[in-house]
Amino acid sequence: MLRVVANRGLPTTKTDLWSRRQIVETHDTSSLAVPAHDAPSSDDKSLLQRAVSSCVYVFERVMPDPFVIVILLTVVVALCALAFAPKGTPEVILSGWYKGIFGIFTFAFQMVLVLVTGYALASAPVIKAALRSISRLAVGPSSAVVLVFVVGAIATFLNWGFGLVVGAMLSKQVARQVRVDFAWLVAAAYSSWVLWAFTGMSSSIALSIASPGNPLNIVEQHTHAIVPLAHTVFSTWNLLAGVAAMILIPVVFVLMRPADKDVMAADADLLAAEDVAVDTAGDARSHTFAGALERSHLCALVFVVAGVAYLATQWLRHGVSLDINTVIFIFLLAGLCLHGTSRRYVRAVTEAAKVTGPMLLQYPFYGGIMGIMGATGLAQVIAHAYIHVASGATLPFLSYLASGAITLFIPSGGGHWAVQGPFTIPAAMNLGASLPGTSMAIAAGEMAGSLLQPFWAIPVVAIAGVGVQRVLGFTLVIFLTAGSFLGLVYLLIVPTFAGL
Repeated sequence: MLRVVANRGLPTTKTDLWSRRQIVETHDTSSLAVPAHDAPSSDDKSLLQRAVSSCVYVFERVMPDPFVIVILLTVVVALCALAFAPKGTPEVILSGWYKGIFGIFTFAFQMVLVLVTGYALASAPVIKAALRSISRLAVGPSSAVVLVFVVGAIATFLNWGFGLVVGAMLSKQVARQVRVDFAWLVAAAYSSWVLWAFTGMSSSIALSIASPGNPLNIVEQHTHAIVPLAHTVFSTWNLLAGVAAMILIPVVFVLMRPADKDVMAADADLLAAEDVAVDTAGDARSHTFAGALERSHLCALVFVVAGVAYLATQWLRHGVSLDINTVIFIFLLAGLCLHGTSRRYVRAVTEAAKVTGPMLLQYPFYGGIMGIMGATGLAQVIAHAYIHVASGATLPFLSYLASGAITLFIPSGGGHWAVQGPFTIPAAMNLGASLPGTSMAIAAGEMAGSLLQPFWAIPVVAIAGVGVQRVLGFTLVIFLTAGSFLGLVYLLIVPTFAGL
């Protein structure tokens, strides 16, 4: 075991993956990272590198813990409701806040299950082996960041929970082989993940308006029709925008690569020890009858066969369709199948549950924010403020801008849609704007806003073991670049090609 003495009296534990000018017995201290506490130096840096270094420096000192942020946001929303909402009385504010906290429980549990089933699938031996093999393709910092981004984006397209975990786990594998700034690498994984909102098959908004009878299918409630994924996620204009974003973002990451003197690399030995600790976990019941049942492939197989039979029956009768529950169910079955036994799968789910604590704590309070905005009419005030100045051609763009702002208060895709959708869809119908284009503009705005909202970064940094403030310092630059690009898409491209 290495003995580590941290600089500046900082606490260091076995799970601290950062090299902060530590004095390690078996390492040359000249190769260790410069701590984030030092003021950024401008020597031998490009303009972008200096800007990014300053952003990281500020974020680490200014941004509080994400739970503190949700408390502050609640206070801000309550004050805004008190000042501007038509029903902004203290009684309505408190009542809406209370109801919102408990009203989001079902959706919150669905989102937790998306993460847990995605994590469990990503931790299956065959997936972990694949990630180890893929990580060998990284031969330097630039190839490392591009690799993490591309693989994360592909995984995210399949399922946002899967992509969230794959990106973080691949970052750890790559960091074991290449000396690279770990927060920069994790920021690339997170940036690839946020693409799920408008390019992934598990997009909450796209799935909601594609699911008949869904309480959040606001389009169906007004038009008695659904919007299939072929008109949203798989539309030509949306796919082209997604591909362009997948090219632009890794290029920006390569350009803002931290200077060598500012690199804060992960401790490869600690990463390796962490993997060994998980893979070699023992079980005292191994030689008992109960242990034999837990190791049996038959138990898991029964579940998998029954689940596949159900999906096949439903899809043969009603056609293939995806909603939130179906996505969760598919990843549950896939995880059971790849882990092979119930014991392995339960262990994987247990590991996944360790990173859901912040979500379980914060989600209800974001539900409270939603409750305040809905009960007091603050959501209508915000929506009408931009609808009154919109036209059919500009509504998607204005919806995109409003969505990015709302995401800072409501980081949930479904919860976000529940607030913005009821006012945007009627406006789109009245103005003759594209319903798919306007809906996906809200999804894209959520993506851009998520680059500044720490809520969804929490699971990524928890899995990777890195500070969220430093990660968001990098994603701020992606917000400015990719966010501007998507704004142009919804201002210039969507009104022409999205069926206006």
